[in-house]
This record gives sequence, structure tokens and C-alpha cells, in this order.
Amino acid sequence: MTQESWKTAYRSFYYEHAPTPEELDLDPEKTALLVIDVQNAYMTESSDSAERARWAPFMARMHNQVIPNIQRLIEVSRSKSMNVMFARIACQTPDGRDRSLSQRKPGFNNLLLPKDAWASQIIGALAPMPEEIVVIKTTDSALTGTNLRLTLQNIGIQHVICVGIFTDQCVSSTVRSLADESFDVIVCHDACAAATDALHDNELKTINWIYCQVASTDETLKFIR
Repeated sequence: MTQESWKTAYRSFYYEHAPTPEELDLDPEKTALLVIDVQNAYMTESSDSAERARWAPFMARMHNQVIPNIQRLIEVSRSKSMNVMFARIACQTPDGRDRSLSQRKPGFNNLLLPKDAWASQIIGALAPMPEEIVVIKTTDSALTGTNLRLTLQNIGIQHVICVGIFTDQCVSSTVRSLADESFDVIVCHDACAAATDALHDNELKTINWIYCQVASTDETLKFIR
């Protein structure tokens, strides 16, 4: 699936017979790159051997494909003076009492990431520049409870390239929110990851065409003028 052109890949049942789209054209002045939740907490291997083995495919995908592709996107975006933005999960209080309900439930999403803690920071390989905007969120969507929508509007952004983790959670929630606010969204399928490839692929088929356009990193770089 991922070897197909963006015009044919990740089509769901709803869009099997959709017309072939025109080539995408992204004006750098009106386009932002949004890197979502690639934080130290998620790139730290578990001390439990069984859990470490369970997450090994995700870690391999991140190190071998996702992080290098995000680095390429950041480099090109900065070279074209595009807005590079970051979103990260972090709570304002040490005990996390300001977290949303979804980040308090038992299990994987029970996240206690105080904003100044090492675990909540963007990984060093993708570190924001001092002048780049970083949104702190206690929700899945980077627009919910933040000023990101207003910020994008204020600086004249129409197109948002979304990358990061997790495809089926915070990336998808952010994409849907952006689409609902009438932003044109592109998701780079090889610059995102879910816990498994199956979850990743299923979510991309769900959000493609209606909430965003799914394309590869190489294709997306060609869209930028």
C-alpha cells in the first residue's frame, strides 16, 4: 500500500471511486510543519524485557524511518523559512491534576509528564529552535485547550503538514481538529507511527481524503514550492 502514489494509496471504502486529485501545491508562507509528541518518554525503552520486545518494532520504525524523515522535513522547512511547530503532552502541575480524563485512565494513556521534566521534552534529534512555537497540551488534539488554531490563523497558515506519534491517537485527533477548522492537512505516512503497523495503516485509511491527504515524505517535499 505504502508504495503507491498518494493519489491511490490509503483509500477507504468511502473513497474507492473518488476522482483523481490535482497535484498539491504548498506555498511555504502559508504552510506549517507540525511535529506531534515525539518526546523522550516514548523513546525510552522499558526495563522489562517482555515489554521491550513487544515495542521493538515500533522503536525500529521510529529510529530507521520516522525520525530521519521528520529531520528531513524540518531541514527543508527551515531552509524555506516555513513555520516549524511542535506539540507535546505535558501537564502544568507536578501531580498532573490539570490533565484531561483521557490522560488519567489506567493503562498506556495514564501519563504524568510535568512540563519541565526530561520525559516530557521533544527528543534531542528533533529539538525545536528557540524561536519555534511549542504547544503544550493535556489532550490528544493539539488544538483542544491550546491557542494553536489562533496562532495558525494569526500567521496566515492554510496548510499543515502533520508528523509524529501516535498515528491512531494524537496525530489523528489533531488532524481531525485541524480539518474541522478548515485547514488543509497533509500527513506523511512514513514520518508517523502507531504502536503497530496495523494500527497505523488502519488509521491512515480512516482519515485519508476526508480529514487530510496522506502522502510520503518524498512526495510532500515535492509539493512545497
